[in-house]
Amino acid sequence: MNSFFTLNSLSVMLRFIGLPAPRHPSICILDYEKSPVQLELPNQKVICDFYQISFKGDSQGQMKYGRQQYDYQEGSLVYLSPGQVIEYSDNNQVNAQSGWTLFFHKDLIRRFPLEQKMKSYAFFDYQSNEALHISEQEKEIIASILGKIEIELNSHIDDFSEEVIVTNLELLLNYSKRFYNRQFITRKRFDSDVVLKFQRLLTDYFEQGLQREQGLPNVAYFAGKLNYSPNYLNELIKKSTDKNILEQVHAQIVEMAKSQLLQTDKSVSEIAFDLGFDYSQYFNRFFKKKTGVTPGAYRKSG
Repeated sequence: MNSFFTLNSLSVMLRFIGLPAPRHPSICILDYEKSPVQLELPNQKVICDFYQISFKGDSQGQMKYGRQQYDYQEGSLVYLSPGQVIEYSDNNQVNAQSGWTLFFHKDLIRRFPLEQKMKSYAFFDYQSNEALHISEQEKEIIASILGKIEIELNSHIDDFSEEVIVTNLELLLNYSKRFYNRQFITRKRFDSDVVLKFQRLLTDYFEQGLQREQGLPNVAYFAGKLNYSPNYLNELIKKSTDKNILEQVHAQIVEMAKSQLLQTDKSVSEIAFDLGFDYSQYFNRFFKKKTGVTPGAYRKSG
């Protein structure tokens, strides 16, 4: 039977892997070349109460995060949010001898504007097949920022220490966002296949009448069908088409509504129900917001 072990502080986490307590209670950097980690975790699931950013070295052993298996390539970065279940496989062993992981607790950023910005870093909720693959130049930029954080952690703590650390942490996250944007752009050819599959799913959803049974489709529906996290798929579709998933769904509804208003004798209420709206007044407001006119006025104009 699998057991859960909660790591609610960096001190507990480091003790768990056999390393001394961190210099700072809310942030630390593990360099696996300096501090190799070898663990045996028989049927152990770990819940970490802090953020993690990991750079792949030659560590052996796969990591299962939620329901997804991580076997990410060398030269890639993975971002994990607090409260997620992590499970190690490959004979329940972890052997990390290169690469690094930056750990930081929510308490570190609680007094800073960065706390309010964390939701904008959607990559903390991406899945295993959505790791960030960085170039040598990007790797050097990340290493430079980590070096500045490391200097602060190794220096005498003063009134400015945490502010400098958090400022550099925010810089690291902003560069990560930029690099992910670059990855979306450079992967456009591959992503075009995903876009086509998404568009086919969207069309099929309405052609099969699923909206009448299940309501209007949301981002999670398409993400589940295409095996992506909702945030990542939404970004991918946005970068490739200049419209996010919700905008694509709305555009589809408007086109179908226009066709039915001009080509059928159905009442506005019947069309609203046919398109997945529970109440015709919701459909009326939606249509007017998107087109500038009510469904009735649009029908008369045609």
